[in-house]
Amino acid sequence: DGGVGTMMPGETPPLPAGTAAAGRACANCGVLQQNMNEYVAALIALKQKIIDGDICIFGNFFFKCTSNFREISALRCQVEKMLQKILPLEKCQEELGSLKAELEEKKVCL
Repeated sequence: DGGVGTMMPGETPPLPAGTAAAGRACANCGVLQQNMNEYVAALIALKQKIIDGDICIFGNFFFKCTSNFREISALRCQVEKMLQKILPLEKCQEELGSLKAELEEKKVCL
């Protein structure tokens, strides 16, 4: 048979090097390679934006947590100071209650 007609349906015969079709195939490969390079560059840029965004979100969250922690610490300090002021006042109130009771007893006796 000499090899003619051994190709499967849908197959194209190999192009001899240096033909116009081979030149177009190489040009298409170059365009494909350029498109692939641009696609990969875009993916890398997108990945970096996502990472930067995540870092920014984490930074904002950390800042808010730190800020809230400082506010809570300040409020806790204020509460401690108020308690220190209230305790002596409670003792005074107890003493006043005792004095009032004594005065009531003396008033009854008089």
